[in-house]
Amino acid sequence: NQLLAHSSAGKYDSLMVIDKVYLAHRHLWDSCYANIFGTENASKFNTAPGMAQWNRSLYPENKEAFDNKARSLLKMNVDSTLKFNLSRFNGMVGYSPRATISILFAPIQGIGFGGCNAHQFALELNYENNDLDYTINKGIPHELNHLAYEPNRMKDPDHATALAQTIDEGFACYFTWAFFEGKIPKHQAVENMTGEQWEWFIAHEKEIFQKTKPYFGDTGDNPLLNNSKLKLVPQAPKTLYYWLGFRIVEAYVDKHGKDSWKDLYKLPSKEILERSGYGKRF
Repeated sequence: NQLLAHSSAGKYDSLMVIDKVYLAHRHLWDSCYANIFGTENASKFNTAPGMAQWNRSLYPENKEAFDNKARSLLKMNVDSTLKFNLSRFNGMVGYSPRATISILFAPIQGIGFGGCNAHQFALELNYENNDLDYTINKGIPHELNHLAYEPNRMKDPDHATALAQTIDEGFACYFTWAFFEGKIPKHQAVENMTGEQWEWFIAHEKEIFQKTKPYFGDTGDNPLLNNSKLKLVPQAPKTLYYWLGFRIVEAYVDKHGKDSWKDLYKLPSKEILERSGYGKRF
């Protein structure tokens, strides 16, 4: 609909944008986009005039790139992929998620594929360096696991800590690997990193654990969750806590059996770390 609003030559259908883009997905725009990009940008997302304004210029200014993304998406059998993933997910976990996935172009990139709560997700087609094929085919199980883990995660008294968020993301990455029955390499399940990047992390594993452990109990902005800015481990080629969380979960499964990842849906983050024995390696 963001593209269709420009389908008539020389005309822009702002009413279509307000009705089909803003109001139809209002919860996402109002509660997520309007919050994560600061108060100075909130009105771009939580008001009809603001939405109409940036949609007037975003597509015309990026027409070729957006058209290519839209064509690539249409070539993918997204509906059947979603149905397959949901069916297999429910069989593995016994949980049927209820969430809306909004496929969109955004004036400010920040989500990629994800959301601000367990009920609303965004797939930003114009997200920088977005591998659409990987996102559709490998990213969906990752996000589905967040949905299944969320209810019990929020019962954890330490759910706001860096450790809890590390395990949340690492568990989603590990579940993706388990979802495909190990047919994709572990490094691909963690942010689609390369084998070389994975080996860098392995080579620096002791250093990473020792440097990050003091921040496990932190909340808010901290070096573990914001390594790209705060440079705790400046050479890390990918997001630090995704990889670290994967390794903690992997250690838990190595210790308790191949299907023991299912335990994690009901365990608090500190207990997962303790029972994994991961920290004792160093």
